Amino acid sequence: MQTIDKFNFAGQKVFVRVDFNVPLDENFNITDDTRIRAALPTLKKILADGGSIILGSHLGRPKGVTGKYSLKHILKHVSTLLGVETQFADDCIGAQAKDKAASLKPGQILMLENLRFYAEEEGKPRLADDASEEEKAAAKKAVKESQKEFTKTLASYATIYVNDAFGTAHRAHASTALIADYFDTDHKLFGYLMQNEIDAVEKVMKDTKRPFTAIMGGSKVSSKIEIIENLLTKVDNLVIAGGMTYTFTKALGGKIGISICENDKLDLALNLLRKAKENNVNLVLAVDAKIADAFSNDANTGFSKADEIPDGWEGMDIGPETEAIFADIIKNSKTILWNGPTGVFEFENFTHGSRAVGEAIVEATKNGAFSLVGGGDSVACVNKFGIADEMSYVSTGGGALLEFIEGKELPGIKAIRGY
Repeated sequence: MQTIDKFNFAGQKVFVRVDFNVPLDENFNITDDTRIRAALPTLKKILADGGSIILGSHLGRPKGVTGKYSLKHILKHVSTLLGVETQFADDCIGAQAKDKAASLKPGQILMLENLRFYAEEEGKPRLADDASEEEKAAAKKAVKESQKEFTKTLASYATIYVNDAFGTAHRAHASTALIADYFDTDHKLFGYLMQNEIDAVEKVMKDTKRPFTAIMGGSKVSSKIEIIENLLTKVDNLVIAGGMTYTFTKALGGKIGISICENDKLDLALNLLRKAKENNVNLVLAVDAKIADAFSNDANTGFSKADEIPDGWEGMDIGPETEAIFADIIKNSKTILWNGPTGVFEFENFTHGSRAVGEAIVEATKNGAFSLVGGGDSVACVNKFGIADEMSYVSTGGGALLEFIEGKELPGIKAIRGY
């Protein structure tokens, strides 16, 4: 398989699938350009070699052509970051796109309009809620058939395909996986970002230095079942944090007040505790909590044991005793995975636990541990606390990262390296 470091893009036209799905405010100003900046090393390498670039991305979840989700909104910023005026095609597969791609000169760059303006990108028909089963079947067949032409058209713009969109690697979409079939092994490769993401996850999961600690936050056990089950065969310590703490606590007979809880997942929580014991995994739950009498930054607050939360109160973050327990485990670890905050970190009064975990990871990293942070809220945490640069790696992937850690095969990766 080709690697971007060793490849010379001189004279090549390169279709680069990026993930420029960045947040915009009501005036269409970019509020966080992390994903764009993450792709810059790949794009600058291609341009420096003397190649030209056709950029493909999605923005949002449009159900057709929608001005709100036009990539025109980010065009100027991309040009500024690259230091190269970026051309724009107002339709990703229209005559304008074909003509502009064909006339690109070395060192030039063209951005295509939002790929998801076409249902063919995702391969899913867009139907009314009341569509019949027959209509759904016919529409699905039609989209799949037209998807081939859509993909073929995108591939026709370039001589090389580069996937640098890890955030969409778990989707078998036209531009993230299917397009690779139109390029032979020597003409398709990962960008720097994609390769770095793969290397980071595989370092954690396959080249593990022990002790290996995973900190799993989030509000629901149900959304993390598969990743927890996979980690129970890999880690030494599994720290359960966030709202799902209270499902485990209640399953064990604790009193959790009005804390968030999946009452239909109590047996699942007990089963996961049992599996942890069978696998000799130290599964760690909070012993105390910072509690509030309302889901608000301005609520009355206090502290209680995690399994003795009074009626009318809810757990909003871990307490100081739990902070110390978590930090001690983290600081004595050599491999660390953090996915999910310890509490409602969006509220300033409930950031302390997540900050304590982040700072413990920073200390462990300085002492030689490899730390991987992933998942939207965890990334938001380390950015908010100004410690992202002190982690070994901060992933740009959300669902893709979780599925990769779960051990699932990601279409965007398999399409290029074959597994």
